[in-house]
Amino acid sequence: MPYAAHGEVRLYYETFGDPAAPPLLLVNGLGSQSINFRDEWCDLFVAAGFFVIRFDNRDVGLSTRIEAGPQYTLADMAGDALAVLDDAGVSRAHVMGVSMGGMIVQRLAIDHPGRLLSMTSVMSTTGDPDVGQPTPEALAALTTPAPVDRDGAIAQHLANNRIYGSPAHFDEARLRANAAAAYDRAHYPEGVRRQFLAVGADGSRTEALRSVAMPALVLHGDCDRLIDISGGRRTAEAIPGARFVALEGMGHDYPPFYWERIVSEVANHADPAAKIQS
Repeated sequence: MPYAAHGEVRLYYETFGDPAAPPLLLVNGLGSQSINFRDEWCDLFVAAGFFVIRFDNRDVGLSTRIEAGPQYTLADMAGDALAVLDDAGVSRAHVMGVSMGGMIVQRLAIDHPGRLLSMTSVMSTTGDPDVGQPTPEALAALTTPAPVDRDGAIAQHLANNRIYGSPAHFDEARLRANAAAAYDRAHYPEGVRRQFLAVGADGSRTEALRSVAMPALVLHGDCDRLIDISGGRRTAEAIPGARFVALEGMGHDYPPFYWERIVSEVANHADPAAKIQS
């Protein structure tokens, strides 16, 4: 099993496809394990021409659990992503992040532009308090402590998806199986609090995003109740030349119904980006 090292933090990662193809690094959201980028979705990115890398952020999945020491930052988590690229032998990559992962990708674009070929921020926001805010019901769901037992964790995942997932694509069997797989692989809700603190401490990235010069794509569902679509719009407005795409009916999740559309958008975005950098 491949691990990358960033100081004392070890990052578990996996790859799909031909290492000679253009690399695409996938960055997860709050408390989300790398397997949330399902194998079948990664295979679609491979079919579109990418060498795909997915990894567990610190404090989740099979990566290091930060049980002591100072609170880390999104900049630290961006450094984790670079460590994964280094270990995989990738000097520059296309990067796509969802939710908190989108914030990490933004931080990468701001602080490490030379390592990115292009960036895609999905259902994320800039950290400004006037955009991208959850509904009260979604916020309550997000901040409810996670159950420690397997049945409770699965039930909470289903309940949360009913609140802020894609309304027309609620598939209980699929969601139940995904939640069970995540619990059995590495259930560690304690890490979510520290990731949440890292998000809050980063503040607004809007002014810094105005200096981002790389090709940028911003995708956001118009039914997102956890991070309102205004957060995505602000992200695209802040980055010069960014393209914004609203995904009709998508909430704060990424059910299979949207996979081909997202893959197509990212592939079409990355192709001209590669030409610009060549």
